[in-house]
Parts: sequence; C-alpha cells; structure tokens
Amino acid sequence: MNECDLFLAELLRHEGRGGYTSDVCPGCPCPTSTPPRYRCQDCLDSQLYCGLCIIQYHIRLPTHRIEEWTGQFFQRISLKTMGLRVQLGHTIGERCILPKKAFNDEFVLIDTNGVHEIGLDFCGCTTSQTHTKQLLRADNTGLTRQKDRYESFMCMIRQWRHLVMLKRSGRGHDPSGVAGTSEGQCAVLCPACPQPGKNLPDDWQDAPKAKGWLYGLFLAIDANFRLKRHAVSSDETDPSLSQGWAYFVEEKSYKSYILDRIGDVQEMPSDHSNLQKSTCSNHNAVNMAETKSSQGLAAMGVGTVDCARHNMKRPNGVGDLQKGEKYLNMDYLFFSSLRHSMVDALNVSYDIACQWHKHLWSRMLSLPPSHHLNYVARTIRFFVPKFHLPAHVSKCQTIFSFNFTRFVGRTDGEAPERGWSNINPVASSTKAMGPGCRRDTLDDHFGDWNWKKVVGLRSLLLLKIKEAQTEKAEHGAAFEEFDSIISSENRVAWKAEMEAWEENPNDTTVTNPLEPKGITITQASARLSLAQLEAEELERGVDLSLHPDVSPSVLVASGMDLEEEQRRLKVVADNLGVHATDTQKLSVLRTRISLRRKIDSWRQTQLLYVPSVQVLVTASATSDLDNAELIKLWLPSALNGNACDPHLQHIEWELRFAQAHDALEELRQCLCVHCSLLNFKREWIRGQGANTRAQNALTRVHARQAACVKRYRTAWGALKRLAPILKKVDWHGRLQDLSDDDVKPLIDPFATQGEGRRRLTWIWMMDGVDGCADGGDVDGVRVEWCKSRARALRWAEEVDLLQEEMRRVLQFFNWQANWWEGQGVLQAAARDEGLRAYASQQANIRHRLAARFRSIWAPFISPQDILGNPTAMLPIPGNMP
Repeated sequence: MNECDLFLAELLRHEGRGGYTSDVCPGCPCPTSTPPRYRCQDCLDSQLYCGLCIIQYHIRLPTHRIEEWTGQFFQRISLKTMGLRVQLGHTIGERCILPKKAFNDEFVLIDTNGVHEIGLDFCGCTTSQTHTKQLLRADNTGLTRQKDRYESFMCMIRQWRHLVMLKRSGRGHDPSGVAGTSEGQCAVLCPACPQPGKNLPDDWQDAPKAKGWLYGLFLAIDANFRLKRHAVSSDETDPSLSQGWAYFVEEKSYKSYILDRIGDVQEMPSDHSNLQKSTCSNHNAVNMAETKSSQGLAAMGVGTVDCARHNMKRPNGVGDLQKGEKYLNMDYLFFSSLRHSMVDALNVSYDIACQWHKHLWSRMLSLPPSHHLNYVARTIRFFVPKFHLPAHVSKCQTIFSFNFTRFVGRTDGEAPERGWSNINPVASSTKAMGPGCRRDTLDDHFGDWNWKKVVGLRSLLLLKIKEAQTEKAEHGAAFEEFDSIISSENRVAWKAEMEAWEENPNDTTVTNPLEPKGITITQASARLSLAQLEAEELERGVDLSLHPDVSPSVLVASGMDLEEEQRRLKVVADNLGVHATDTQKLSVLRTRISLRRKIDSWRQTQLLYVPSVQVLVTASATSDLDNAELIKLWLPSALNGNACDPHLQHIEWELRFAQAHDALEELRQCLCVHCSLLNFKREWIRGQGANTRAQNALTRVHARQAACVKRYRTAWGALKRLAPILKKVDWHGRLQDLSDDDVKPLIDPFATQGEGRRRLTWIWMMDGVDGCADGGDVDGVRVEWCKSRARALRWAEEVDLLQEEMRRVLQFFNWQANWWEGQGVLQAAARDEGLRAYASQQANIRHRLAARFRSIWAPFISPQDILGNPTAMLPIPGNMP
C-alpha cells in the first residue's frame, strides 16, 4: 500500500465523469442525440451513453448496474426503470406480439452482483410454453471451471475495504493525504452522542446543572472472549493497513505500554502482603484475571468502549486482551477513547465498576501523557449495568445503580452485550487470521455496524420516546398518588435525605435512604412485650391471671401455637393419599394423639378464663374420634358475640397483628429463596439426579410458602372479626386481604419488567402510609417512596434526554452535510470533478437522512428543530456508499 494516495485519488476520480464530459453520445450516429448521462458499473467501458444506447447494449446483460449523472454526482438507476424488457420464449432482441408481464411486474433476480428487479415478459403466443418452462429454458448453468484465486481475492478485498474506509472518511479530500490521517479519524461517529463543535449549542458549557446533564456522555465498557486469535503470524509479517485510524487502538503504542506494565498486579495491595481481591461478589473478571489460560492464543478476546445509549463502537475504543480482562488493558482502552471527547460530564458503565474505579486515577498516571484526563474539572460517575447489578452485593445495588441516580434517564448500560450477537459469528473466521488482517476485518465490521445504527436511529429513538412518554405519565401518576398520603413532615425529611444521598452516593457518612433501617414487628417481640406488661402489672399489685402457671397472654399465645400445629398436621394428613404405608399412617396417628392431649390440657385452662367455651365445645363435639387437626379451639376472635374478657380480645389482637407481620416476613423470605433456587436450578443444575434434588428443595420451600399464606389469612380473618369489637379504626392501612395474585417475589427472575417498570404488590410495601392509629415503623414506606420517586424521575429524564438526542442527531447531520459541501467547494480544478461529485453525494445523503428523521420526529421535538433544508425524499441507502 505504498501508493495508497494514488489508489485513493483514482477511486475518487471514478465518482465523477473522468474524461468523458462530451455532450454527444459516442454510440449514436446522429450528433444531435440525447446528451450522454448513463454509465455501467459492470462493463469494462466507463464511457457515458444516452439512455437508448445503454438499453441497446444491455439487452443481453439485464443484471448490470447502471448509474445516472445528476449534474453533481452519480446515482443508481435500474435498467427496468429505463425501459429495458427481457422477453422469454423468443430469440434475444425479438419481441412477442402478445407479451405477458410477470405477476404485478415484480420479477426479482438474484445475481452475484446483487438483487435486481427485472422487467420480464413471458411469451403469450398460442404455441408458447408454460411460464415455468420459459424460465427454466433460460441458460444459466455456468459449467466452465475457473482458476482458484481465493487468496488473491481476499487480499484485494482487504485492500478495497481499507480504501473505501479512507474514502468515506474524506481522506481523499484532505491535502495531507492518507499519511495525514489521525487516530480514530476513520470511525463512524454516533450523531446522537454529544460532539462539541458538531451537535452541541455554542453555550453548552455555561448551561445550569438542571440542563447541563443533557450534554453528558454515556460510555459502556465490556470484553468479548469469543473474538480470540490464535498465535499465528506476527505484526511484522502481517501489519495492519491502518495505524489506529478507526476503532482499534494504535497497536505499537498499546503493546509497548502492556509490555512495560506486564508485572503490575490486578489490585492494589491492602496490607502490602496480600493482593486485595474483589470486595464485592466473586467477579471472575477481577479475581481470575491473572489465572486465565492463554495457551496457543495471541489474544484471548477484545475489550471495547461503546456508546452506552446507542450501541456504537467508539473511536480507538477496541483492543486485544492478551490474558484476561485485566485493568491494564481496559484502562488503556478507556482513556484512549476519551481522547476524542471534550465533554464535562461522563457516565461510565462497567460490569465490575465497583472494583475497577477504585484506583483508576492513580493507574492513569502510568499511561502516556496524551491519555491523561483532567478528572477534577469533570463530573465522572460510575455504574454497573442493570442486568449485571443483581450479582453484586446490596451496597453496590444502590450506589452503582442507574435506577437510583439522578440525570441518567433510563440508560441500562448493557449496550455492548447487544452488539456481540452481531460480531460473534465473525469470530470463526478472524481467530485464524494474522494480527493485521484481523484488526482490519473487525474495523470494517464495526464500521458497518455503526453505520447501520446511524440509519436505524430514526426508528430507535421514535420507539423509545413513545414508550418514555407513556411510562412517564403512568409512573408520575403512581408517585403522585403515593406521595399524597405521606405526611408533609415525612415528605420533606425523606426528600432532603434522598437528595443529599444523590449528591454524594459514595460518601459513607451520608445515610442511604434506600436501605431499610427499621425494626421488624415479630411474634416473638410481641410476646415479650406482653409478658413485660404483665410483669409490670404484678409489680403494681394487679393480677389478672386465673391460673398459677398460665397468664392470659400465655393462654392466647399457646392457643395460636396449637392452631399452627393443627395446620401442619392437616397438610401432612391431606398428602397421605389412598396408598399410604402403615408406617406413614402410624406416624400421623401418633401426632394426632399427641396434639389432642395438648388441646385437652390447654382446654382446661381456657375454661377458667372463658367458661362460655364449654357450651360451644359440647355443641360442636360429634365423637371422641374427631381428628385433632379439625377440633375448634374457640379463641377470642372466634367467639363472636359470646361473652369474652376484652382483655383477652386485646391480647389476641396484639398477637394476631404481630402474627400477620411475621407471616408476611416469612412469606417474603420464602419468595426470595424460591427465586434464588429457581435461578440456580436453571443456570447450573444438569442431570436427572441433580434436577430431582433441586425440585425437592423447591417443593419444600413452596410448601412453607403456602403455610405462610394460610397463617396470614387466618390472622387477617381474626383481625377483621376483632376490629369492630375493639372499635379499631384505620388499622388495616398496613395490612390487606392476601390474594394469590399478591404472592409475587420482589424481583421475579422470569418477569419481563425491570426495576424501572415494575409495580410492587402490597406485600412488599405493606405499610401503605407513613403512620396509622396503631403506630408501627414507617421504614418500608420510606424505602418504597424513594424508589417510586426515582422511577418517576428516571422516566421524566428519559423524555428530556431523548428529545435532546433527536436534536443532536439533526444538528450533526446538518454539520456533516455542510462539512462535505465544504470539501467539494475546495476542489476547483476540472480533474477534481470526482472529488466534488463524491462530496456532493455524501452531503445529499446527510440532507436526506435529516429530512426523513425530521418528518418522523416532528411531533416530539421543538419547532426550531423541525426547521431545516427541504430536500427530496429519496430512498435512504441501507449501507453507507
């Protein structure tokens, strides 16, 4: 490629008419014929001809690609559009007197040079064959054996890709030529990301904080270990055609830095004797970076820095990983990519950001000075992608969460993961390539990916803003409804606490309002409290006990324990089935006998406190052979209007209230355990034996979950019966009737909605209000209020951010169109017509993109952004020309 400038100049010359500027068609005998405006890309002759001559020359070549000169540049036109018809059933050039067009005149032919619409006519003569036979009789066998030129062809393809990359980035228009290309200059930029000087307002740096966050850059870091490269060839034998001009970093400087720091440890020593491993979960990217096997590999994969919101590869944001996902590599790629950005706010997403960011600035000092970043003058925040966040400890799940951080919208940070599905199929080819060929190939694929994303921004941002506006309204209304029942004192306090934490999420001295800190109400604590009250009454000389060993609270508590035993026994008995063994029957019988004895003993004490129970017991008894689990205990809540000491009713109220809380707490724990077991079984369990054991564990947890539901419903029923008797008002704001639809986990592993979209069932925010007549903690309400507020704010921010991104895209296209037009103006000589034509063509593409995007986005952007240059709504190319 020593003559790269020459090749590039000739390539651009073909964008114009070259030396064929005559107004006379060379194929027509008459000098007054139509001016020549057409040429064929596939013929050896690049001469321009008139339309009639082009059609005449291509009667036998209907799949050739024709271009029309518009006066500024060439554009594609089909032979069918020009009037060429292919007639079957007759000799070439002969027309049928009764031609029949193909169905809807939409015949499509697939050839080696593309997909073509053909103006096809079948023969309609009385002696004609069927349409199928007419098609099959067209000879296209191609039996001639060709010489194998695959190796030479692949070499040409690589050079062609390189030249086209330079051409599309405008290097042929630059007086400094190819040699003047700077690092990252050939990358396709993201028009929706902030690009100072290209798509930001002139006063963007002076914007207040309430608006300045809109000009922040979102980056996502990740590694792909499928894009390996075997230890074949070398940079000396197979150098890259570019020196970091697109997405890969400049290899020589990168490898030099890696070799100089190869002895550095992954983490800074904490006690100067042991390596400080991950303080979060066991992240393999951290703890196993030094242990990954690289035998037979020159590169174990690639690390990348992407645009986190639009999923595009960043200039100089890709590099090989020699041995695992080491900080050494990722630091270099991160700071290398930032050399092309001058924004004041950075939002960086990385699946191990909680560990990686710790000593980032001290590690930066070891990088070349060109990679240093003035982090003091910038606002830099670190996040963990939403899908990866649940694998982190609870502290990380709030500090590094997109969901709970201001000014990030609904960014999820998972952009690189979505892009791997596009590039992974290439791995089977690139793993055996030399280093230079592999980098050039991946650069080309990344460029193609970026361009497709640019063209796809129209529909992507449109779908996002439609959804965001709907979700903004719904979550805003949900938060307003929730906020309306919060007292003004708590609202002011919680808002101040949340705002203080949002400003300083990493400051451990600032209370994290998203972490619960209240005391849970339990049966054990309620029983202790009642026992302490009875002890105080005894000290004052008040003794309500009618039994020397059983106080009123002990009586009711014991009755509730017996009730729980009855429920457990009933489950066991119901599960026996008709084919139970004698051993199983004997076990149930023994349990029934034991429970009946306990009930009889407890009943004697109960009659001392509630004599009226004797009548109910006598009336309900049917025989002495009643199953113990079916015996009615007649606790105070079941006596209805019968005589009962109000003191006993009050005691049961307190115990039932605590029992309801206890049952809900255990139910929530069971739901969490059940989800964890399901996830573990799905991800790790293989084989019949292991699956059977895992299923048995799930069955046990589910049985306990069902028991919690029954216990809560029993407590709820008792409370509903006692409330009017004890004249309790406003008591059930914290508790509700439990339906099957309410029994859902906090984070459902099979749910399609994430944190930003979820709507909790009441069991996870059971307080409902921040205070009630019976008191109680408001911790759960506070946490859920903060989360509800965060969800509403994120969706509101997302709408603002999407509108800003739409504005940036339109402004970027206008800037890019003006830049290309400026390149065309610089070329004044006649020999530079190809340069002018290509520049005009590129400017036209940007104008058409802007016009198409603007027309679709009109309902969602401001009027000043809708104004622009009206251009013809020509078809937008699916690939960058």
